Amino acid sequence: MSQPWRIVFMGTPRSAAVTLERLLQGPDPVVGVVTRPDRPAGRGQKTIASPVSAVSLAYNKPVLAPQRVKDAAFLSALTAWAPDVIVVVAFGRILPRAVLDLPAHGCINVHYSLLPKYRGAAPMTWALANGETKTGVTTMKLVEEMDAGPVLLREEVAIGPGETAATLEEKLTPLGARLLLETLKRLKEGTVRETPQRDNEATFAPMLKKEDGRIDWTRPATVIERLVRAFSPWPSAYTHWQGRLLKVHRAEITTAGEPAAPGEVVRADSTGLWVGTGAGVLNLVEVQMENKKRLPGPEFVRGARIEKGAWF
Repeated sequence: MSQPWRIVFMGTPRSAAVTLERLLQGPDPVVGVVTRPDRPAGRGQKTIASPVSAVSLAYNKPVLAPQRVKDAAFLSALTAWAPDVIVVVAFGRILPRAVLDLPAHGCINVHYSLLPKYRGAAPMTWALANGETKTGVTTMKLVEEMDAGPVLLREEVAIGPGETAATLEEKLTPLGARLLLETLKRLKEGTVRETPQRDNEATFAPMLKKEDGRIDWTRPATVIERLVRAFSPWPSAYTHWQGRLLKVHRAEITTAGEPAAPGEVVRADSTGLWVGTGAGVLNLVEVQMENKKRLPGPEFVRGARIEKGAWF
C-alpha cells in the first residue's frame, strides 16, 4: 500500500468547489487550499467568498487567497504545507516555476476540453460556439506554457443539440472530479503514461468579454443560435431594442416564413418574435429587457409593441 499524498488544491468557481468536495472524500489528505481573493458581487457589491473558499471553510481546511502567486509570503506558506502534489481546477492564474517545481509529483490540472483543442480560460463556451459535436475532460501535468503540459487521462462526451454552457458544465464537472481521482490513483500506482500534446493541433479559447455576446445579425441563424447557447449564462447573447440592451436567452431556427434582411423583424405575434439574419430566420423564444424579468418572445412582443418590419 502506497503512502498517502499530501494534496494542495487550487481553484475558485463552483466547478472547482464540486471537485474539491470529491477530493476531500478521497484517500489522500488535502492539507491546504488556494483560491482567488474575495470579490464584490451583485448589485449591492457585497464581498463574497469564492465557492472553493466556502467548501474549504466548511471542512475546516486552511485557505490562502493571495493577490499575487509570486509573493514571497504566499510561496513561503505554500512551501510550509509540504505538498506531494498540487491539484489545479479553474484557478484562473498561470503558476510560476517556483510553484510548479514545489511538489514531488508535480501540479495536476483538470481541464474541460479534449486537449490540445481549446487551451485557455473558456473551453466549454468556445466548443459550443464553434459547433463542436463532442468535448470532454483532460487531466494533465502543468507546465509554464498555458494548458500545454503532457496529457495524463481524458474522456469524451457528446454535446447535445440544445446544450448550453451551463448544462455542459453540469455534465463535465462530475466527470472531471472522477477523472481526477482516477488520475491520482494511477499516478501513485505508476500505471498512467504522460502523452505530449501536439502543439500544431492546438486551438485557443480566450477569456470571455461582455462584448463577445453582442449579436451580429449578418451572421447565419445557425451561428447566432449556437452563440445564444454558448453564452448562457454569461455574458449572454444580446442585441438592442430602442437603445436599450435586450438579452436573448433562448432562440430557435425557423424554416417557415419569408426571407428577411439581417435584423429585420419578420413576425411579431402570438407565434413568436422572428428576426432575419445573414442566412435564415431566428425565433427569439425567451428574452429579457435591461433591468426587467425574462419573458417569452410573444409576451415581450405585446409589451414592447413590436411589429413586423421593425429592426434590431
